Amino acid sequence: MTARPEQSEIEGSPLLRRRTVLAAGAALPVVLAATAPPAAAAAAVVVEPSNVQQTIQGFGGMNHTVWAGDLTAAQRETAFGNGTNQLGFSVLRIPVHEDRNNWSREVATAKRASDLGAKVFASPWNPPASMTESFSGGKRLKYGSYGAYAQHLNDFTAFMKNNGVNLYGISVQNEPDYAHDWTAWTAAEIVKFLRENAGSLTTRVIAPESFQYRKNMSDPILNDPTALANVDIIGAHLYGTSFADLPYPLFQQKGAGKELWMTEVYYPNSTDSADLWPQALDVGEHMHRALVDGRFQTYVWWYIRRSYGPMREDGQISKRGACMAHFAKWVRPGYQRITATANPQANVYISAYKSGARIVIVAINKNTAAADLAFTLRDTGSATAQTWLTNQSANLAPYTGITISNGAFNAQLPARSIRTFVVN
Repeated sequence: MTARPEQSEIEGSPLLRRRTVLAAGAALPVVLAATAPPAAAAAAVVVEPSNVQQTIQGFGGMNHTVWAGDLTAAQRETAFGNGTNQLGFSVLRIPVHEDRNNWSREVATAKRASDLGAKVFASPWNPPASMTESFSGGKRLKYGSYGAYAQHLNDFTAFMKNNGVNLYGISVQNEPDYAHDWTAWTAAEIVKFLRENAGSLTTRVIAPESFQYRKNMSDPILNDPTALANVDIIGAHLYGTSFADLPYPLFQQKGAGKELWMTEVYYPNSTDSADLWPQALDVGEHMHRALVDGRFQTYVWWYIRRSYGPMREDGQISKRGACMAHFAKWVRPGYQRITATANPQANVYISAYKSGARIVIVAINKNTAAADLAFTLRDTGSATAQTWLTNQSANLAPYTGITISNGAFNAQLPARSIRTFVVN
């Protein structure tokens, strides 16, 4: 493997320029009035625990020891632990190196993440060189090497298992439709592999991992019963994907029994510091959109430790990471997303989840003024809620508790903040 700086996010590259089209919306203008306007009525938010959407599988990020170095022992605890000053990640993505001599480099972090309960899955960028050939200036898997490639993936699965890590799944190919520096696959080639070879893989199969959630890469899988039978997870990346393109009606129609994972993104860019505020709130909105509009079951960042990532290079949680943790720490694997008023007022985003009698609400306010909300929790009587807040001056800080009477309560979201409510 040839290392490349920042790999899929080289500063100034065409890939970076394409991916950074996910620009945040401009802040709302501040209008100075001679007299204070009358207080606005609280916006209504209705949460319906009986109206279940998708099951959440987890939140996490990528560790690539060859390109970015390994996490330290302390950083593994910060990433995959769920205590104070920890991210609560429950998903780890690792590479399937084409060079088997590098496989052992991924074990330490994968083993610790697995021991802490995280799902570990793997994505290949390239098969071994002996299995590839050049075509039209690019590189592809030789058609006669599909069986050998399946064995290569199984060998990696077995290697990780022998080192204490049971992979949750393995991908056919990372970003086959943006393969400037790695192996390219057409949709037809992926379908062929799924039909003829994926049935022999020994863990869950992930495909197609399109770089931009291009449906012309995944539609052929969903429309081919044999290929679909041999895939377990439809995986996608969201680089440059518009919010309007997040819904996937064909998956809802034909994907019964399959999982839908968002397996890689950074947002909105890889150039700004992850501590820039309020821009870090864009991550919270993006997660909301992926879960609510896209109905994804996971949300997986690119490098876990990076200047623009959830963990800074010094191992501390960034503002972007705190926004991710508002979901990851309290919306645990197996929780179900439930219906809630998603956008009760401009620039305010609400999503809700449940596990048994527990309800978790993640509320984001991107406005320059506080937002007052009147919550109604259907089928809920008296209860209490703990809350946590991140804003410009606080990260995941315990915040004002709530008393709920007859399923109703009022709460305020401070300006430019994200607040998680845990109702018990």
